[in-house]
Amino acid sequence: MGHSADAGLRVVQWMGNAVRLLDQRHLPQQECWLDCNDSDAVATAIHAMVVRGAPAIGIAAAYGAVLAAQSAWAGWPAVATRDVTASAAFDAALRRLAAARPTAVNLHWAVTRVRAEVTSTADDPRAVCLAVARAIEAEDLAANRRMGELGADRIAPGSRVLTHCNAGALATAGHGTALGVIRSAFARGQIEAVYADETRPWLQGARLTAWELLRDGIPVTLLADAAAAWAMHSGRIDWVIVGADRIAANGDVANKIGTYMLAVAARANGVRFMVVAPTSTFDPACPGGSAIPVEERAPEELLEVAGRRIAAAGVSAWNPVFDVTPASLIDVIVTEHGCIDRPDAEGVRALLATAGLLPAAE
Repeated sequence: MGHSADAGLRVVQWMGNAVRLLDQRHLPQQECWLDCNDSDAVATAIHAMVVRGAPAIGIAAAYGAVLAAQSAWAGWPAVATRDVTASAAFDAALRRLAAARPTAVNLHWAVTRVRAEVTSTADDPRAVCLAVARAIEAEDLAANRRMGELGADRIAPGSRVLTHCNAGALATAGHGTALGVIRSAFARGQIEAVYADETRPWLQGARLTAWELLRDGIPVTLLADAAAAWAMHSGRIDWVIVGADRIAANGDVANKIGTYMLAVAARANGVRFMVVAPTSTFDPACPGGSAIPVEERAPEELLEVAGRRIAAAGVSAWNPVFDVTPASLIDVIVTEHGCIDRPDAEGVRALLATAGLLPAAE
């Protein structure tokens, strides 16, 4: 694999009768690939964090739907598109895919898009699903490149930036959302320093973001999550740049746990805060952050490290893996269709209408 993110790093690959996933649980020590031969295996891999990052989850689910179609309509055209048994099996598989992770809206969006395309035509559902999955992947890569340029336009030369979790090529079709902006700005010579939070408890920053940036020749300095506010106070940070898993109609943003804490610290220290996400991450039906479902995972993720218990026996843990940052703490949301400065419901509505995702009169 080449060392350019655009040229080589594709974490979801379609193999014709399987979905190949880069198993991110083993990075950076090992670059392992997992082949999923049916849609349930894809759903299991999404839930188990083999693949993570909202756009990549959506892409994986779309290709998982292809496997579901191949199974349900293995006898096509003898088994027609509207065959009740085949349709029921396909719908059940899509529901299992959509339920694999509850917070990332791209997952539900991708599954809904696949279902709509299949039900709107009498063509071979296997070919229809594959065309949709390929389109979702290609659109995401193009969106990431566009967001990278638009976000980089906001970055002054000599800037020091901080990112959280992993919103790079590992989380998308390539280039990345937050890391796409960092890549594009670095290529222009505008970035002086990149800091990455380690991002407990899965350590996506330490394991994934640092690996990915070094792979692209971009120097990165790792921080404990709790050091970020002090780094801002010490004048080391000009921008916090993060991705998103769901953006509500009012501009509230769900992202990896710790993002809200960064936004509060950034506002207190005069540091600007940028969210980078494609329009597929917006959920116009969700009025605000309080309506976003926040996934909670097993307490063992906090109580153990690499399977070894670090907390005393009998200690309990609360493990929400996302939080919600109010729109009032965000300076700009960057999308492939433009930027929303000081986001609010009106700004989100205007951008989604311009993108053709809402009626203009709404």
